[in-house]
Amino acid sequence: QVQLVESGGGLVQAGGSLRLSCAPSGTTFSMNVIGWYRQAPGKQREFIAHLSKEGSISYGVSMQGRCTISRDDAKNLVYLQMNSLIPEDTAVYYCYADGSVGRGQSYVHLDVWGQGTLVTVSS
Repeated sequence: QVQLVESGGGLVQAGGSLRLSCAPSGTTFSMNVIGWYRQAPGKQREFIAHLSKEGSISYGVSMQGRCTISRDDAKNLVYLQMNSLIPEDTAVYYCYADGSVGRGQSYVHLDVWGQGTLVTVSS
């Protein structure tokens, strides 16, 4: 009922920047949190950033100080601005949303993942 579509990944040199975008679509979705995770080959998925519906923001340790999560309500987009990228940032980056659809007997709690966008940082 709800989909997340990421974009903005690609190849970038160390020290460069990228801005990832996440576009929710589908059934009307009441969001609790939306954010970003990443997963490098052979490693566990790790937390990057969350933005709550109240506006609170949290960052994971891996990219704290080098990334900023934000939203554009008019465009219904959530962004992850990444700066000072290093080769260790190479990973598939996933958009994540936690929320609900419907109410009463039709209420459903959802956690939704996008398909991911690949970020490759070269030396």
